[in-house]
Amino acid sequence: MADRMQPSPLPAEQQRALFQAAAEEFATNGIDAASLDHIIARAGIDAPAVQDRFSGKADLFSALVDRALAVLFHQIGPFDLNALTAATFWSAIEEYYHRAIVLVDHNDWLVRFGRQFYHLRDTPRLGAATTPLFDVTRHWTEALILRGQRLGVLRDDLPLELLTDIAMGVLESLDRWSVAHWADLSEAQRQALPEQHIGLFRRLLEDRSAKETLPED
Repeated sequence: MADRMQPSPLPAEQQRALFQAAAEEFATNGIDAASLDHIIARAGIDAPAVQDRFSGKADLFSALVDRALAVLFHQIGPFDLNALTAATFWSAIEEYYHRAIVLVDHNDWLVRFGRQFYHLRDTPRLGAATTPLFDVTRHWTEALILRGQRLGVLRDDLPLELLTDIAMGVLESLDRWSVAHWADLSEAQRQALPEQHIGLFRRLLEDRSAKETLPED
């Protein structure tokens, strides 16, 4: 994730205080009603030290999401693209997705933050704060597609940029739907999401040419 604290990071203790205060403020009031002044006061940090690093509460919230996702992925464990093989490509992605579902299921605040994140993304003049996270996600998605193509698993009949656009569009749609409907899903329905969602990506991106046979004369 992009490090929002560079090039002049706050001391670690102040970082923890700031993000803890921000998490409490956003969780309680949402983005619209949250106050950057309240966050700064609760964290006990000089306002200029925060204002020099964040353009406003939208930027701080996006950085908080970056931080939360970094913690999430640390708990899930690494995903090594180079370790993927043609035989394990889809199953490894599905298993990783399943681990994420289990972790989110035990941390419902991630879902609440997800809903606020997309609300921010759809808010005029503030949505640009979400761009860095999507840039990181796009870079990773492109690398995954390239790996799949080199393994002969993913189609290469369309430009890489277009395939990445397609994957990102589907990914965002699935993520938006999941955070919006999470509370309505049963445990069984949540556990079924990895197979369903990865199955959709397979139908869109998988190279099926090797599986096709010519019709008999």
